[in-house]
Amino acid sequence: MSNKRIIKDTVKKHIPQRHLSSIRIMYRIAMETIYGLKRTGLINIAIIAAMAAILTIFGALFRTSFSLSSFVDKLGDAFEISVYLKSNTDPVYMTTRIKEIEHVKKVTIITKEQAWSEMNKDMDVSGMENPLPDTLHVTVDDPKNISGVCDNIKKLSGIENMSYAQEIAKKLQTVTTVFNTVTVLVLVVVALLTIIIINCTIQLVIQSRKDEIEIMRLMGVSNWYIKIPLILQGAIYGFLGAVISLIPLNTVQNGLLKLHAFLNVSPSEFAMNTVVFCLFLMAIFFSAGGSMLSIKKHLQV
Repeated sequence: MSNKRIIKDTVKKHIPQRHLSSIRIMYRIAMETIYGLKRTGLINIAIIAAMAAILTIFGALFRTSFSLSSFVDKLGDAFEISVYLKSNTDPVYMTTRIKEIEHVKKVTIITKEQAWSEMNKDMDVSGMENPLPDTLHVTVDDPKNISGVCDNIKKLSGIENMSYAQEIAKKLQTVTTVFNTVTVLVLVVVALLTIIIINCTIQLVIQSRKDEIEIMRLMGVSNWYIKIPLILQGAIYGFLGAVISLIPLNTVQNGLLKLHAFLNVSPSEFAMNTVVFCLFLMAIFFSAGGSMLSIKKHLQV
């Protein structure tokens, strides 16, 4: 008896029979999955390429949405509400009242003396009486909340006038809403396309192995033994498609980082990691789900 055979027998003795049986089953399932991929042939390339393309589109939109959120937050800080106080109003007291309003992030006091001093730097107004009011610059937590905060500030006594970039804030809010809606719609399209592609592929595999599957069923083979290789095959398509989509997504990431640097806006720290995690999770889940739907539809097991 060869040394190789002796070692193999020795190892077997130390492994419980149930574990050996489980290992054999997993091995056979893996081989059946590879066998299914081989049967599909060159169609595998087209399937993976299609998966990579639709995942790239979604990933690019998803990653861009993170950058857009960063830009909106940065611009939101610039959209201050200028609150002009009446001459007999205490700025400190009014600041306390405004800070109690929901969505108010920060309030900065600009006294009329400070404003007059700044104006003197730009033009010679010496000899004139200071006509400027005390001003409060109010920053909100989100540009979409500016209108609501303004309405609440107007209810306070001691307010002479108010102003803010209303039209710009509304347009910015509209752009953000539209972009987020498009991203969700693309996610739905990605899910549908993935399920359709995988469904057609698994159907082809089932048809090519129809007689073989029927024989296995007659032999009393477990339904899950027949199903799992097909589900794994779909999951592999999703996984490989996600891997390939990382190449163009890396280009998108580099472009967005350059844009962040140009605009001096800090990018989201975990944006790309979140996109990659969701991409793989979604690709594998939708692909495996498409396989399961196909099995339920075309294979009565």
